[in-house]
Amino acid sequence: MSDAKRQPSTANVRGWTFAAAVAMVCLTASWLSGQAKADTLYVGEGKTYAMPSAAAAAAHDGDHIVIAAGSYFDCAVWRANDLTIEGAGQEATLITDKVCNGKALFITTGSNITIRNLMLTRARVPDSNGAGIRAEGNGNLTIEHVQFVNNQNGILTGAYPGKKIVIRDSVFLRNGTCEGGGGCAHGIYIGNIAELRVENSKFFGTKQGHQIKSRALRTVIINCDIADGPDGTSSYSVDVPNGGAVVMSGNHIQKGPKSENHTAALVVGAEGVTQQTTEITVEKNTFLVEGDYNSYLVNNLTATEANLKGNILQGNAKALHGDGSVK
Repeated sequence: MSDAKRQPSTANVRGWTFAAAVAMVCLTASWLSGQAKADTLYVGEGKTYAMPSAAAAAAHDGDHIVIAAGSYFDCAVWRANDLTIEGAGQEATLITDKVCNGKALFITTGSNITIRNLMLTRARVPDSNGAGIRAEGNGNLTIEHVQFVNNQNGILTGAYPGKKIVIRDSVFLRNGTCEGGGGCAHGIYIGNIAELRVENSKFFGTKQGHQIKSRALRTVIINCDIADGPDGTSSYSVDVPNGGAVVMSGNHIQKGPKSENHTAALVVGAEGVTQQTTEITVEKNTFLVEGDYNSYLVNNLTATEANLKGNILQGNAKALHGDGSVK
């Protein structure tokens, strides 16, 4: 066979080159179009959007919302995906008093939303179930450097299988209530989701409800301060009412003299075990009871062995009620 027969024709080479060039142009245009959708939306006096609700209505997938320092009598429903919503600081940017849809100051329905550097305060609704954040939809939610102050619920979510919520470096002060007859509100109340993870956060002075209530399939609480203080009236520090995997490590937990439930800091299975409990690991926590009553670090109502290791018990604290071991 001659060399000429082994070589592609000039027409074929030119045709392939043209087709490849067209494909590259289309891919580039598509990429640029995707990039163009993401924008930064500025909120505040003299900014493009005067209120967070206006930015929420205009936001597209991937946008970054920057909320200037100030106090905003406003609420917002965040429907777009992959949003970052950012204030000027926990003490600088306040979203207060007004609730959307009878639910919350912020309602998140989009996927993969991050909220950071602001304060959500004084959410009230007639059924006593108002929240700083109402997390709806199956999309994941990340909370960083946010203060939740004097709301009925700090964060509230229903049952969204597959959803993950991560809370980091945040503060929950004086949230919770059992008024209204419709059940209690809590520091945070997480429904049946895949995982709740709380890190390096503070819960203080919760009123009547639990500091943390989680129906998640997996609940992880690490390096947090969970305290009643002298006046907090919370029930449990952590309530995992339906079972599920639980890991608590490196936390400082205090039950105060006015706590309305003396049973325990962590209670697992109080409303019946309806989901698989693969582990209960409680290690390197400090538990202080400051009241004229005894309280357990763990009250385990499941058949899963609770593994307690390296915890420090102070005041009238005791280690474990139910199945498990203490080391």
